[in-house]
Formats: sequence, structure tokens, C-alpha cells
Amino acid sequence: MTSIKSGNLAPAFTLYNQDGNEVSLEDFTGKQNVVLYFYPKAMTPGCTRQACGLRDNKEELAIFDTIALGISPDPVSRLKKFEKKESLNFTLLSDEDHRVAEKYGIWGLKKFMGREFMGIIRTTFIINKRGELTYIMDKVKTKSHHDDVIDVLKSLN
Repeated sequence: MTSIKSGNLAPAFTLYNQDGNEVSLEDFTGKQNVVLYFYPKAMTPGCTRQACGLRDNKEELAIFDTIALGISPDPVSRLKKFEKKESLNFTLLSDEDHRVAEKYGIWGLKKFMGREFMGIIRTTFIINKRGELTYIMDKVKTKSHHDDVIDVLKSLN
């Protein structure tokens, strides 16, 4: 599905966060590991479940010197509403033109309720402090996503 592979450098990007500030992947290089997860749409049931799981496990992620960044094609204003409604404690990024999703190879044809359309294929990338992709999770289950991420982080240490 993705055209990039573990061991490669993660594609660079700069996007606006829920507060309208620019955030670049390189801001974390040399400082923290990153759980970069792409989700289809803020405030939908699956995306809310996934985000809240990461919110509730922020301290566990910190044990592995890791932060979460969520990317969706939602506008900044919707991300801010999502953050407030769910008391999210990590950065959400707006990729309205889906150029970053395309760089990561996860913008593609989806099917839902008999309809076909282009959108985010839910995927999580674990990026180390050197900016390298150490794990690509392309079979994401929203209910157990946070546990699955923590299990991967444990196996990488």
C-alpha cells in the first residue's frame, strides 16, 4: 500500500496544527520519537476512539520518549473543535490538500456503504529520533490502536 518502507527517512512536511501554528516533522528530529498517525475525519466514531486512546496513554508514550501527531484532511477549525470536545493532549495537523498523505502513500481509493471515493487510508508510522521510519502499521484497529502502538514501541526498545 505505501511506497515508503521501514528504514527509510520519513518524508519531511510542515503543516498547520489545531492552533494555526506551523509544525514540521524536523522539529522532533534528534529530540523525540514520533507516532505519526493518519485518520480520515475528526469527530467520527472510529477517529474519536483512536484519538482518545492515544490521549489516555500519553504518559505511556512518554516512557518511550515518544509523542503522537495526528494528520487528517480536516481544516484547522475542525481540528480545534475536535481537540476541545475530546480534551486531546497532542498535536493535530491539517492536510487539506492531502499532499502529505500522498507523500506517505496513504491517499487512495476507499469504499464505504457502496460508495467509492478518494481519502485517507488509516495508517500509523513510527519514526525514530533520527527521522527514520522504524515501523509502518497499515492494519489499524481504532479500538486497540494505542495498545498496538505501545506494543510496537516495546518491541523496538
